[in-house]
Amino acid sequence: MAKNIQDAMIRIAFTGPESSGKTTISQLVAAQFNATWIEEYARDYLHQSNGKYNAYDLDEIAIGQTEKWKGQNCELLFCDTELTVLKIWSEFKFGHVSKTILKSYHEQHFDHYFLCRPDIPWEKDSLRENPFDRDALFELYKIELKHCNRDFSVLEGSLEDRIKKSSQKINQLIGASI
Repeated sequence: MAKNIQDAMIRIAFTGPESSGKTTISQLVAAQFNATWIEEYARDYLHQSNGKYNAYDLDEIAIGQTEKWKGQNCELLFCDTELTVLKIWSEFKFGHVSKTILKSYHEQHFDHYFLCRPDIPWEKDSLRENPFDRDALFELYKIELKHCNRDFSVLEGSLEDRIKKSSQKINQLIGASI
């Protein structure tokens, strides 16, 4: 019995605290593999609100992010962020996680997660707000990914080191799917 394209698609997510390299690495590796790249929905959403948001807005961001993933029919999909980001941030900032975020979080599927360590300098921009807790947040991501038995690798060090490690893992995944 043949698999449909959604079953055959390899889905890769980049996750981690803000300013840890998710966008840069995901874009570069997607280009290297000539793959589909899905940007982080939260940045567009927050630009429209001048960076102002509340807990309800995180639900809207979760819905918008999952909508960006739907209908993709490619062999290799790279996503600059996923819903662990919203789950961790909602817990950290607001002290709770909504049913909307939890439902989307538990329904998301990625074949591999790259957890980006924040061992690079924090880059200020109008949407970033937390330069001081990145290491503590990173540990929360690691705990969460382990708790949910997500297949993940930690990306750390130089940009070249991160690209090399992610490329090696992606080649393994591609080889395993053939």
